[in-house]
Amino acid sequence: MGQTATIRTLVLVEGESDAAAVRALSNLIGLDLARHHVWLQSTHGVTNYSRALSTLTLAHPRAGFCGLYDVADERYVRRALTSVATPITDDTSVESFGFFACVADLEDELIRALGAESVERVIQEQGELASLRRFQAMPQHRGTPVQQQLRRFLGTRATRKIRSAQRLVEALTIDQLPPPLAGLAARLREAA
Repeated sequence: MGQTATIRTLVLVEGESDAAAVRALSNLIGLDLARHHVWLQSTHGVTNYSRALSTLTLAHPRAGFCGLYDVADERYVRRALTSVATPITDDTSVESFGFFACVADLEDELIRALGAESVERVIQEQGELASLRRFQAMPQHRGTPVQQQLRRFLGTRATRKIRSAQRLVEALTIDQLPPPLAGLAARLREAA
């Protein structure tokens, strides 16, 4: 969708891997982002949410917005919301504005939702199981829980993280969606 088209909903995510996951989520729930005038924007960091929201609300004052963030970064989401909406208090839930928190990050949520075996199958389908096994054999990773190993492995290369985020969401069923993606899916359905 071009910048001049009417945007009904802006979905903010921190990075390209999150954007790939949201595109896969929209396919899973049968929502055509372009047809429903949903603009998905990777801000290249949660600290850029304020600028992205300000730009959107100036250009499309009737558009709604929502997104994903990591719990540790909630202050940036609150700051962004305050810059474009009625100031929110400390006890106001940012979820009520359509922003859903990942405990550590989206990859962690996906790993917990799918389970280690399913994540390893996705890694194997990508032809990277041998690389994972080498990574797990490194002294600094040997004693860590497998979920933590998987999360670290997925984040070792940007292209792996982007590709894996999409494929991990594609491996989910709607009933397996982790809470932040389930919340975002519900918000997107409402917006459509």
